[in-house]
Amino acid sequence: MTFKRLVVTALVIVSLLGCAVAAGIYAWLKQDNLNQTPIVIVIERGQTLTGLAQQWEDEGWLPSALQLRLAARITGGARDIRAGEFVIPTGLNSLSLLSYLATAPAKTYRVSLIEGKRLSDALSTLSNAEYLQQDLGPLTEATVTEFLGLKGSGEAQLYPDTYVYHRDQPVSDIIRQAHDRLKRVLADEWSKRENDLPYSTPYEALIMASIIEKETGVASERPVIAGVFVRRLQRNMRMETDPTVIYGLGADFDGNLTRRHLRDRSNPYNTYRQKGLPPGPIALAGRAAINAALHPAEGTELYFVARGDGSHYFSSTLEEHNAAVRRYQLSRRDDYRSSPATTDQ
Repeated sequence: MTFKRLVVTALVIVSLLGCAVAAGIYAWLKQDNLNQTPIVIVIERGQTLTGLAQQWEDEGWLPSALQLRLAARITGGARDIRAGEFVIPTGLNSLSLLSYLATAPAKTYRVSLIEGKRLSDALSTLSNAEYLQQDLGPLTEATVTEFLGLKGSGEAQLYPDTYVYHRDQPVSDIIRQAHDRLKRVLADEWSKRENDLPYSTPYEALIMASIIEKETGVASERPVIAGVFVRRLQRNMRMETDPTVIYGLGADFDGNLTRRHLRDRSNPYNTYRQKGLPPGPIALAGRAAINAALHPAEGTELYFVARGDGSHYFSSTLEEHNAAVRRYQLSRRDDYRSSPATTDQ
């Protein structure tokens, strides 16, 4: 055998051996030898596959960190590892695990801000949301006002909705998202508003929408209640709505709204004594309430009284309203104010 033929033969043997070794390694990597039950893992930003593989082996669900590192070297899969929380299904091998981590959606969480709730309630919800990173420190109205760069109160400056987030996502992301959503919804509704409304700015419409949210949870009543309040403002009548008084009382309100509270002129939110809209919104307002504030129902109603079942009875005359008060309210509240005044008392 010539030297040249000997070299060629040796190269062929080496090549065959290399192919056999590669095939063996590939078969080893494809073995279904990972976790036998679903496993929740968390990948932090900046973590490497080398460190993660060793961590997972130490935790006991990954049989071989070496196998996973080798699979990543062969496929280049280490570059595709993303931060997040993932649920690893059963039956994966090292190759399919890398593919899964590169394509599977990270686990998400949800937090809901409820219309009709105060900002303080929303901030409490955000503070207690699981795995939401509290990057702003203790959440207060002052914190939110400063973060959003607001000139006035932060009340009602978050849009009520359900927000989706990933583990360890900053709470500031949700707050910014909720505020931007409010601005978009308010601007959109304001652009389609009715004419001759007693508001000069979108903020004033938001104030009205927040009152509507507190007055009723019945969707069909929102435009009707908006119509009542709009007509009162247009006739220079006081709005006389309990929720604004309660909001102005703050922590002093113990659940019992009294005659003394309704007579208190020092409360800037006391719409039984102050004419016009209160100085700011009193609750988070959704699109339906904003739409109602900007599209009040036509009619002649100037009064409404709670029936006690969540709905209201609407009246156009004081006589009809007083009769409704006697029917629905006086037996349960001896300090009920029956009608909005048109003059100072």
